[in-house]
Amino acid sequence: MTDPNKKTDEQNMREALMLAAHGRGYVSPNPLVGCIIVDKNNKVIGKGWHKKFGEAHAEVNAIRDAEKNGHIVAGATVYVNLEPCSHQGKTSACADLLIEKNIARCVIGIRDPYSLVDGKGIEKLNAAGIKITEGILEAQAFDLNKFFIKFVRTNSPYITLKLGMSLDGKTALKSGISKWITSESSRKAVHNMRAEYDAVLVASATVLADNPELTVRMVEGRSPRRIILDANLRVPETAKVYSDENAAQTIVIATEQTLKEKSEIRTLLSSRGITFIAASALNNQFILKDVFAKLGRMDIASVLVEPGPTLATVLLQEKLFDELVLFVAPILLGGDARSAFGDLHLKNFQQVHRLQMLLHEAVEDSEDLKIVYRSKDLSPVGTRL
Repeated sequence: MTDPNKKTDEQNMREALMLAAHGRGYVSPNPLVGCIIVDKNNKVIGKGWHKKFGEAHAEVNAIRDAEKNGHIVAGATVYVNLEPCSHQGKTSACADLLIEKNIARCVIGIRDPYSLVDGKGIEKLNAAGIKITEGILEAQAFDLNKFFIKFVRTNSPYITLKLGMSLDGKTALKSGISKWITSESSRKAVHNMRAEYDAVLVASATVLADNPELTVRMVEGRSPRRIILDANLRVPETAKVYSDENAAQTIVIATEQTLKEKSEIRTLLSSRGITFIAASALNNQFILKDVFAKLGRMDIASVLVEPGPTLATVLLQEKLFDELVLFVAPILLGGDARSAFGDLHLKNFQQVHRLQMLLHEAVEDSEDLKIVYRSKDLSPVGTRL
């Protein structure tokens, strides 16, 4: 039998998800949360979202909104895309607040997988006699908080590998010229992605070749932290990532030996606010699993990797990515152009890296195509484990 409330619940949850998305780029490593409060006649009386890390949660902001406009929250229904927290952190527990306000019903997208919550908020609400409905727009709720979910489950950041390429999988001409394979619209889309991630990561070869800024410029949004993989500290101190106004947002990954041997350049860059991390390496190649674990300990919950072919190949071989995002231009560059990936040394089709397509769409105002994949070898974030 069809639940007559389901359509209304989905409509209200959809709005809560839209509100939650306003926090992208500003709340990490906390989750994106939006909240809608409706009265007995399904009239919206309060809206709120988590706006900034360390500040009030969505439920608090929605209640403040309702009460500021003279509404009584008692007896209302609260829609929230993530289970209300049940513990005292930087703010008070939202479950306790909802109980204090005597709401009648709480509709939840997904449970919060963080160990200090993970069903405990729902238990509190149930014990207080508040009616609970779970799993409304569950898939969308998981996808919205994929960074947070991966991070709290593994203590490692969500890794997205982004590549711009031609139809035949090339990222530059033989000479190394790569500006521009994709359209301006695709580049804007990449800047939008940067604004959503905690950090953008490149190898030193990319910095030496292109001297990129790795900031958000073509769209509105905050710039992420910049991570440079530079085992031997080859990048000069004049590089934009080390000398511009965002220098203090830069993290350099090097080997412990190099940091000891090149203490002078380390001291100079440290005076600009640049952070250094010593990471394990084998044959002068970073053990990327160790790199990502150390970034996780810095509360970096999501990393957008913009790699050259060497780094892209290692990430693919070691299955160290959660998503692969391709921006494909309708051009052909031929066999002598530089490929997106290096040799994988596959001996048979059982060794092929198979991917699951999540999305394919035309880039707005462009002839480029955006394709998003997830590795079939990885446990999808958007499902219960």
